[in-house]
Amino acid sequence: MTRTERIPAIALAITLLSGTLLGGTLLGRAALRGGDPPEIPTDTLAETIPIDRVPLGLDEPPPPPENSPLTEERAALGRRLFFDPRLSRDSTVACASCHRPDHGFATSDPVAVGIEGRRGTRNAPSLLNRAWGEQQFWDGRAATLEAQALEPITNPLEFDHTVEGVLERLRDDPSYVTSFRAAFGGDANESPVISENLARALASFVRTLRGGESPLDRFQAAENYDALSDEARQGLWIFESRGKCWRCHSGPNLTDEKFHNTGIAHLQAEPDQGRSGVTQDRADRNKFKTPSLRGVARTPPYMHDGSLATLRDVVLYYSRGGNLAAPGLAPELDPLDLTEREVGFLVALLEVMSSAPPNVDRD
Repeated sequence: MTRTERIPAIALAITLLSGTLLGGTLLGRAALRGGDPPEIPTDTLAETIPIDRVPLGLDEPPPPPENSPLTEERAALGRRLFFDPRLSRDSTVACASCHRPDHGFATSDPVAVGIEGRRGTRNAPSLLNRAWGEQQFWDGRAATLEAQALEPITNPLEFDHTVEGVLERLRDDPSYVTSFRAAFGGDANESPVISENLARALASFVRTLRGGESPLDRFQAAENYDALSDEARQGLWIFESRGKCWRCHSGPNLTDEKFHNTGIAHLQAEPDQGRSGVTQDRADRNKFKTPSLRGVARTPPYMHDGSLATLRDVVLYYSRGGNLAAPGLAPELDPLDLTEREVGFLVALLEVMSSAPPNVDRD
């Protein structure tokens, strides 16, 4: 949301810069509900995650910023940090708490949940293939992975810490100092554990999370016509024709990386202003970035607020043309009036977009 409000502390609500690593709120009000924080999953990823592997179905990713080259040392350091709860004030949550490897690097909760069970107002989306992302967060307020990486640390609904406080903890751990030095070098008389390097390390790990080689990719590469069931092939025909799904879910990563008003925000009591909170343009009200469909079957619930529980719910929502009563509804949305069988065909297609990459949680 974009409204800045004066809220007494005793009201247990805060106006803040919010967000999960990639998907939380911007200047929104959310209750600081007491409760248990999400558990921190164990790192069960493959021992080595290649930094240069491009899965079938994807193009070469854009190069990282010149001052943040991707190296094995930086990715390994970022991976350790990703699972480390010391980034949060009370050491109870980590990046992996919301971006769970066993849930497609997304959250299983409708919205992000931080320390003490504090809840945001936006869903924590998947981190897979964010190396191809043009803008980060649901509202696109960060241009790079480095720019977004530290926001959860200072967000009161997430880690509720300070960057300097995190750096002090890491400097007190000799093994971290050694790893930062190996990853970033620098003057031996100065600590390499600085905020810029913390952001670069986390961003480097996220760039290694790549998902492709799905049955759909094998089918489209003409490697295996039988990779898709009859139902999924029917779904692909709908996707590429009367369903018009391709207009937003386009390209190798199945997203146009643009912002659209699907009407979901206007089903909320207080509609999330979305992209307009960044651009200050009324034309961008209630617009949110198109998520990739890669791995989508692994990451329920759906939409920026986690309000749709299943893929079938999502297909039915778009079959209705979205929320037709919402002002500024995207012109790309038209009622499709899909039959039950056609809904099933599209769900079957979405499910085969979702095979895990071999270097992430294998079945």
